[in-house]
Amino acid sequence: MRISVTTSLIIGLVAGIAPSSPAAAAEKTKFEFWYGLSGDLGERVQDACKKFNDSQTEFEIVCTSQNGYDATLQNTIAAYRAKKQPAITQIYDAGTLDMMLSGAFVPARKLMADNGYSIDWNNYFGGIANYYATAKGELNSFPFNSSTAMFYYNVDAFEKAGVDFKPDTWEQVEAAARKLKAAGYECPLAFNFDTWQLMEQFSAIHNQPIATRGNGYNGLDAELVVNRTRFVDHVKFFKKMADEKLFVVKTKQLGMDLVPAFTSQTCQMIQTSIADHGTVGKSLPEGVKWDVAMLPVWNGTERQNSLVGGASLWVLAGRPEAEYKGAAAFLNYLATPEMAEWWSTVTGYIPVTRTGFDAMKSNGFYDKAPYKGRELAIESLSFTPTSENTRGIRLGGFTQVRKELATALEAIFMQNADVQTELDRAVERGNAVLRRFEKTYAGQTLN
Repeated sequence: MRISVTTSLIIGLVAGIAPSSPAAAAEKTKFEFWYGLSGDLGERVQDACKKFNDSQTEFEIVCTSQNGYDATLQNTIAAYRAKKQPAITQIYDAGTLDMMLSGAFVPARKLMADNGYSIDWNNYFGGIANYYATAKGELNSFPFNSSTAMFYYNVDAFEKAGVDFKPDTWEQVEAAARKLKAAGYECPLAFNFDTWQLMEQFSAIHNQPIATRGNGYNGLDAELVVNRTRFVDHVKFFKKMADEKLFVVKTKQLGMDLVPAFTSQTCQMIQTSIADHGTVGKSLPEGVKWDVAMLPVWNGTERQNSLVGGASLWVLAGRPEAEYKGAAAFLNYLATPEMAEWWSTVTGYIPVTRTGFDAMKSNGFYDKAPYKGRELAIESLSFTPTSENTRGIRLGGFTQVRKELATALEAIFMQNADVQTELDRAVERGNAVLRRFEKTYAGQTLN
C-alpha cells in the first residue's frame, strides 16, 4: 500500500511531580483481536501480534484464538450484544453477509481515513477485495488470510505412469487418472465433499452462477441455481470416475483426508487450498517431485478468475477512539510489503495487495523451491476481472447452505443416490435457509 501518515508522540509533564522523580512511562493503549485460526496457523497469528507490539510503544494488541471460524462468528455476535466485543475480529468468507447486515462495524475506509491513513484501495487484488466489498466495490473489512483452490499432483507418479502433461483440463485429468490406475496406483485422485473447491471454485472459473441476483450481491431474495448449471454434469463426471475407482473419496471420517492422502502418496492428485502448500512441502518425503496448477477447466471453457477463501478482519463499532487508533495502526502494519512476505512465508497464504506481491516477486520469493507455484494462486484469482459470477458469494446463512449441499454430495457418492434428485433436494433445503435469513432481515437492503 502507498501510505502517508504522520504520527507524533506527545510526552506531557504531570504537574506536581518532583524534579528528581523519573518520568512516568506513558501507558500503552490495549485493544483486543479475536481470531478463528488454531494450531500452527494460530501460533503464526500470535507471532504477528508480537511483531506489532515490538514495533512500537503506543499500543498493545491482545490476541485470542476462538478455536474455529464458526465459533469466532458466534462469539463475536454474543460479545457485541453484551457490549464486550473486541476491537478487531476475524470473520470467514461465509460470515460476510451476517457482518454486513449487523451494522456492528466501522467500514475499512472510514477507519483508516479517520486515523490519518491515505490508502490506495485499488492496490488490493480485485478477486480478493470484492468478496468483502459492497456491490459498489468499497471494502467493509480488511482481507487477511487469503487463499484459493489449486490442483496438486505427484510428478514422480506421473512420470512412472507415462503421463507427460500438466493437467490443465478435466479431460486431461481423466486421461492421467486412467494411466495412473493402469500403472498400479489405487487412488489416482482423492476428493471430499467440501463445496468450496468442488462447487464454488468450479462455478467461478466456468462462469456459472451459484444463485440468482448476482450470487446474492444484488438482494436478499436470491435463489440457488446450482442444480441447473454445468455443476450438475461435473458431479455426474465425478460419480462416473468414482464408480470406476479412478476418483476416491477421502475424508477425516473415513480415516484420511485430502492432504494426508496426498502427502502419504496414497493418492496422486487432489484439489485443495494454496494455504496447504507449505504443509505439503514439509510432509512429503524429501526428494519427491510434486507440483501445483490452477484448477482444471473443461475443454472449450473460457477460464474466469477463481474465488478467494479464508477470512477478513472487521473492526467492531462501540469501542473507544483510542482503540481505533491502535486498530488502524495494526491493520496498516499487516499491509506492509515486509509483513506480507513474512505472512506468506510462514503460512502459505497469499499476499492480498499488488505491492506486497510485486515486492515478493522482486525479492525472488517465488523462485525458491519451497514456495515455487504459490504465485499461480494470484494468477488464478486475477485471471480475469471479476464478474457477477466470480466476485464472490453473498448469501444469508451460507454456512448452512454449504452443509445442505455437502450432505447431497455425500449421499451421491456414499449411498449411490441420484445426482439430479439430490442436488434438487439440496437446493430446496438451501433456499429455505435463504428465505429464513431474508425474513430475519426484512426491510434491509444491500449496499
